[in-house]
Amino acid sequence: MLMMQHVKKTFNPNTINEKKVFDDFNLTVNDGDFITIVGSNGAGKSTLFNLITGTYYADEGHIFLDNENITYLSDYKRAKVIGHLFQDPLSGTAPHMTIAENLALAYLRAGKKGIMSRITKQDRAMFANELKQLDMGLEDRLDVPVGTLSGGQRQALTLLMAVIVPPKLLLLDEHTAALDPKAAQSILEITQRIVDKHHITCLMITHNLQFALDMGNRTLMMQGGKIVLDLDSKAKEGMNVNDLLDRFRQESGSQIISDRMLLDE
Repeated sequence: MLMMQHVKKTFNPNTINEKKVFDDFNLTVNDGDFITIVGSNGAGKSTLFNLITGTYYADEGHIFLDNENITYLSDYKRAKVIGHLFQDPLSGTAPHMTIAENLALAYLRAGKKGIMSRITKQDRAMFANELKQLDMGLEDRLDVPVGTLSGGQRQALTLLMAVIVPPKLLLLDEHTAALDPKAAQSILEITQRIVDKHHITCLMITHNLQFALDMGNRTLMMQGGKIVLDLDSKAKEGMNVNDLLDRFRQESGSQIISDRMLLDE
């Protein structure tokens, strides 16, 4: 579903602020993969997502999505087939617009209808039906402004907006990090249900090592713009957080990933 070949990315080249993030980066993601990604700050995780979404362009190399070369495709065109959730529950929604209006924007953005189309009663019924799967009672609050929702409700809505028309690829950038533990667990369960239901290929950045082990069929560990560990389901089976840290130390030579990860251990 996704292939990155010999990708290079350097910020502020030929200046005193030059920062090389990727040098010959390669990644293959199969259709239906759910990959969790962990690594310390500066490992290249966010840059990876920004290259996939078109926020940044690669300096060299190629990026293919479903066999289409998207290396220099504009970000708004990629947004029709790539869903993207951020850490902040306030991102990705319009707080002064209603739940129905936010869902309608996502529905139109994905190209299901023409951008000037009207949302029908049938569309609203579909929105309500989709909201039911969140089990938060939002299906009865279609005309409530999104700004009145809790962080967990808003992040769940943002997730639903990203998959209201199932994308080819879903990117989750620490989408539970700003939530309390109970809300985070709820969002992860909803995420797993939705991904499984629609068979969506998914990449999830997380700082929580237990989440990385528990979710998905692959776990990538990144360091210095490289993938230092790629564990499949069989390799993860029976592994605990300490085992994962030991493997990381062996492969990267680093003693620790980050204090934040240890606090969430």
